[in-house]
Amino acid sequence: MPELPEVETVRRGLLPALAGARIARVEQRRPDLRFPFPPGFVERVTGRRVLGLRRRAKYLLADLDSGETLVMHLGMSGSFRVDGATPGLFHHPRDKNAAHDHVVFHMESGARVTYNDPRRFGFMLLIPTPELDRHKLFEGLGVEPLGPALDAAFLARAFRGRKAPTKALLLDQRLIAGLGNIYVCEALHRAGVSPLAAGGSLVKAAGAPTAALGRLPGAIREVLEAALAAGGSSLRDHRQADGSLGYFQHRFRVYDREGAACPTPGCHGAILRAVQSGRSTFYCPDCQKPRPCRSGSGKP
Repeated sequence: MPELPEVETVRRGLLPALAGARIARVEQRRPDLRFPFPPGFVERVTGRRVLGLRRRAKYLLADLDSGETLVMHLGMSGSFRVDGATPGLFHHPRDKNAAHDHVVFHMESGARVTYNDPRRFGFMLLIPTPELDRHKLFEGLGVEPLGPALDAAFLARAFRGRKAPTKALLLDQRLIAGLGNIYVCEALHRAGVSPLAAGGSLVKAAGAPTAALGRLPGAIREVLEAALAAGGSSLRDHRQADGSLGYFQHRFRVYDREGAACPTPGCHGAILRAVQSGRSTFYCPDCQKPRPCRSGSGKP
């Protein structure tokens, strides 16, 4: 499933074709994707102007001048293709098999924006914009990992007393919205934090973050911004014969590198793979050793 950098990459690629443009005509070529399309989907979207295109967690949000927001999720294999217009900076060619083209937005400008999804795990919804934050998809979402709310103090409050592994807590969308398996593995390695360590072990007795936890927000931002600069990563379903979503996979330090030498200067460890909650975790057991905080010592 695409993670935050991939979804943000798609948003930036679609901006020139959608933002401020009017939807002249819509082709809906099937009744459903993962879920049925909203009632009257074509009629409710046709003729509407896109006031803005934004992202919340892993969702694309197109605010329409009707007062509704078109919510789009890519699922496992969804992608957008832009024809008849110059796409944004991070656009990359994708699958052009028309059998998987399920929705086509014909813009008043002449551009065509096609949603293609071989597995049909994506979906589109229409939600009144003022009600968006109260909708069941969004009301429980945590802070944005690239926003100012994610800092060491926030993580200390979220992790204090928690026995769950640090990686599981970072993947909890109720705490941090949009982080996925790949970038959590990469951020934990950059911060020198074990994915296996209990979250509470990174918080001092008085509730302050340890030095290790203090490194984590910066590492999260660093890895996400590096992935955005590379246009995201292309793995499995997101690798297509006629193009790719991005190139950050060539910069992975630990993800999918089981047995490789740890890239941390001075570290002589090798990358291990563990399974946590059915997902592969990649880490270095040497420079990411769990370091329980001794109560009252103030040391990580």
